[in-house]
Amino acid sequence: MIALASPALAEDQPAAQANTPSDGEIVVTAQRRSESVLSVPLAISAVGGAALATKGVTNSVALSQVVPNLQVSTNFGAAQPNFSMRGISVANEYNSNQVSPVGVYMDDVYLAARASHGMGLFDLDRAEVLRGPQGTLFGRNTTGGAINFITKGPKLEGSNGYADVGYGNFNTFTAQGAVETTFDDNQLGIRAAVNYVKGDGQIKNIHPGSPDPDSQDTLQGRMSLRYRPTGSGLDIKIRAYAGRDQPTGSAIFGDASARKGLDFFTVNMGNVGRFRTSAWGVMANIAYEIKPGLTVTSITSYDGGRLNMGAQSDGTPEDGAYAAANGYPGLYINWHSKFRQFTEETRLNYESGKLKLVGGVFYGWDRTITDNDFNIGVVPVSATTNLTPGGFFQHYQQNRFSLAAFLQGDYEIAPRLTLTLGLRETWDKSHYGDGYAYLYAGGILGGTPETPLATTVPCYNAAGCAYDPNARFGLRGSNSALTGRAALSYKFDGGLLAYASYNRGYRSGAFNGGAYTSQTGINYVSPERVNAYEVGLKGHLFDRAITFSTAGFYYDYTNQQLQNTLPGPVAVLVNAPKSEIYGAELEASWRVMPTLAFNGSVGVLHAKYKELTLQGVNLAGQDLPFAPHFTAQAGMDWTLYRGAGDEVTFSPNLAYTGHVYFTPFNLLNASAANQNSELQQAGYAKVNAQLVWKHGRYQLRGWVNNAFNAKVYAYGLDLRGAGFPYNYLVPSTPRTYGVSARVTF
Repeated sequence: MIALASPALAEDQPAAQANTPSDGEIVVTAQRRSESVLSVPLAISAVGGAALATKGVTNSVALSQVVPNLQVSTNFGAAQPNFSMRGISVANEYNSNQVSPVGVYMDDVYLAARASHGMGLFDLDRAEVLRGPQGTLFGRNTTGGAINFITKGPKLEGSNGYADVGYGNFNTFTAQGAVETTFDDNQLGIRAAVNYVKGDGQIKNIHPGSPDPDSQDTLQGRMSLRYRPTGSGLDIKIRAYAGRDQPTGSAIFGDASARKGLDFFTVNMGNVGRFRTSAWGVMANIAYEIKPGLTVTSITSYDGGRLNMGAQSDGTPEDGAYAAANGYPGLYINWHSKFRQFTEETRLNYESGKLKLVGGVFYGWDRTITDNDFNIGVVPVSATTNLTPGGFFQHYQQNRFSLAAFLQGDYEIAPRLTLTLGLRETWDKSHYGDGYAYLYAGGILGGTPETPLATTVPCYNAAGCAYDPNARFGLRGSNSALTGRAALSYKFDGGLLAYASYNRGYRSGAFNGGAYTSQTGINYVSPERVNAYEVGLKGHLFDRAITFSTAGFYYDYTNQQLQNTLPGPVAVLVNAPKSEIYGAELEASWRVMPTLAFNGSVGVLHAKYKELTLQGVNLAGQDLPFAPHFTAQAGMDWTLYRGAGDEVTFSPNLAYTGHVYFTPFNLLNASAANQNSELQQAGYAKVNAQLVWKHGRYQLRGWVNNAFNAKVYAYGLDLRGAGFPYNYLVPSTPRTYGVSARVTF
């Protein structure tokens, strides 16, 4: 799926009505079976589609506004989000071949490419966010947790649909709709949904003839078919989607001299670039009830996509010319990758008396073909000639294969006391092949065709080797892991659920996709591993007026994969040997009266390196990047008027994020040239709100996001360590607002 920012998300229904049982609790499938979210002994946030809209969550990038201890950072707008869950993230690694330690799923299908994670949340039933390593049932690369987006599909009950159009500032137009038809009651139905958004850049660019950064231009479609033959025990769901996104690139704060006289939401960029991404996929979910209490399910998917993004990294008005005049190389990068993946999961669900079992096998294959172009402004033609505009070209193909077998059981060992045990054995193999890179003269910044000068991969020589168009580099890696879960949960007479658990998570080893100046940096690093201990309590209080969920956790985290950036520029993938993470979370809602409800969450986090050295600097005791010590959100749904077929509801929301660092160095400088003081973001709050008037089948909605125009950095990267005299900072978007109208049928 493709990233978007759209004010209209889901059909008009309270959050609690999205896939809920009769008692109003959201039903989730976090343990690969349907059950109330308050019956699952996990730290899980389940948010319905309408609730996401209420809180201003228009795409996956904004999920941190509603989930405690979840951060989303990105240097590519919404095109490739980096999820950080309880401090576990890709850290400062931004290459497209890396997988996320927070597994992202759509309808239980694992999405390997991070460029597919910036999905638009249109026609969504709910989002399930599982915090903590999921080493048994989700398993693949989930040291941080898992996010499962559940789309709406045919319910096989009549026909329905909706149409929604909207307009907002920055000349933003949105259109969204869905239609569902049942051809045969309880047997055959189809649902189709579409989403479109088009808007001008949200950051002003004063450079003549250059577009404003951070525009929106998205088109997405999805179709779902469901067939459930009466009396057969079969339930077949087929889902297909496709979409594309082509906004202008991100605003960049780089060289300080280029920012003189500009306010926070203004840049002077000569080459903004575009972030072009596309994605498509098909999935078949076939469930067969062999007999009551015994069901076999097969989920088969094939997905693909493409990333083609131009990104200026110094934020200057004249690219290479400006950079050269100020005594340093420019930097304009074209990131280009193609993705393919296939997954198959077959599992068996068994339930009888006190025992519930889920077991199965998983196979996944994914391929990334990358062609990156690094225009660095000036390169040496030879040891005796002057500098000329040029750069590096990089190509490689990465293939990954994963096979796993898993089994988890819940057994009621005493009345209301349940023991959970789960194991997963995973075998991973990876291949980095067809790798080559070369230094060239010319290119975008030089205004001439690229002329190869020297081969840099394969080559150990820092100055490059004689150009050889046939030279290739390859590398293989493999590893395996036994992960799992053990938990005890107890259901009190009043309905409260208490649990204690141990979870072991694993993220497979990885290749460095950022090495192009020499083959020295192309390496395969060790897998990440997490031993997680957690206790929790959840349920209802005061005659169900209050619903809450709380958890405390401790992690022993080893071998986090991150980059060591050296002058050259040379990026080397390394492991952080040891880290310590602990913290707590609380989510709660309070129904004060039928017309007034409050909701909120709090997360506290301690995430520090115990052993790590980068660029010769001991970073023991430094905070992990993108791991704020405190996050919180609070909101309410207040029905201001109800009567005569009309209803007016006001829903404000405040989301607070504490101080965060963008680099493992925090404020330590690797050298006199490295100044990390700007690679951080102070604590900030964003206020969103919506006012909705409903009249029968019609709805009119006004909304505002970031109402007080908070000036926030969304991402930061240390480029001084790579030899550039500036750091790389990406601002988040300013205040947005608009109106939308909807009709349901």
